[in-house]
Amino acid sequence: MRPIVYLLLLVVLVQSCSPNNIKEDKSLKKYFDENKVEGCFALMNNASGKFTVHNFGRYRDSSYTPASTFKIINSLIGLQTGKIVNDSMVIKWDGVKRWNDDWNKDINMYEAFRISSVPYYQEVARRIGKEQMQYWLDSLKYGAKSDTSLFKISSAIDTFWLDNTLKVTPDQELGVVKQLYFNQLPFFKTYQETVKRAMLFENNTNYRLGYKTGWGFKENGDPVGWIVGWIEENNHPYFFVLNIESKDRNIDMRTVRMKILKDILGQLGFFKGEM
Repeated sequence: MRPIVYLLLLVVLVQSCSPNNIKEDKSLKKYFDENKVEGCFALMNNASGKFTVHNFGRYRDSSYTPASTFKIINSLIGLQTGKIVNDSMVIKWDGVKRWNDDWNKDINMYEAFRISSVPYYQEVARRIGKEQMQYWLDSLKYGAKSDTSLFKISSAIDTFWLDNTLKVTPDQELGVVKQLYFNQLPFFKTYQETVKRAMLFENNTNYRLGYKTGWGFKENGDPVGWIVGWIEENNHPYFFVLNIESKDRNIDMRTVRMKILKDILGQLGFFKGEM
């Protein structure tokens, strides 16, 4: 590499990590307080590279079970390895009745992703197997503490993303979704497009909102909630991650996490088609 090119590349890398790109917005705290949760939120403006953040320390340094946000990764690996043929591939219901009635039937990948079917994706993980799953997690550095400290699967192949053996930071989650949006992950483009199609829940003349939710539990039993995705207006994407936890074991996580996300995005000016 020529010295001048190296120097320019170094400047770009330093600038991308600059604290000047981060704005801590203290006004967002009220949305966490009024819902009696702790957590963090980050939004990246792709055009400027600037971040709007609540609770930067948690966003960058704290790690949690990815819960059902791992379905993004599980889907990509399943497709790449051929264990999921396409998003119409049905896995038969095993006959075991679970708490979510939507799961108690034969389901294809597209629907399983959108209703967050745990049994569907547990079967996908079993078909992928530990060796292939580990290979792709290493390739992605998913859950890695550093470049030299990669996550290693140490519990069952069909529960490791649910039982707190695998943990990810909100920063890692946002990074995965940004790379997915631009087809920059190490999977065939068609498979990344398949997953993005499953993530797109709202698509109208003002905005496009794609996301994946997650709901898990810390080692002490406290619930943890996620929403990670993107919002696009006028062909301009922004990437976000919301991570929350509660002391209330009976919290309606599905309602609370979405309410917080939409309240924050609304305050920041989205949903009008003007961003």
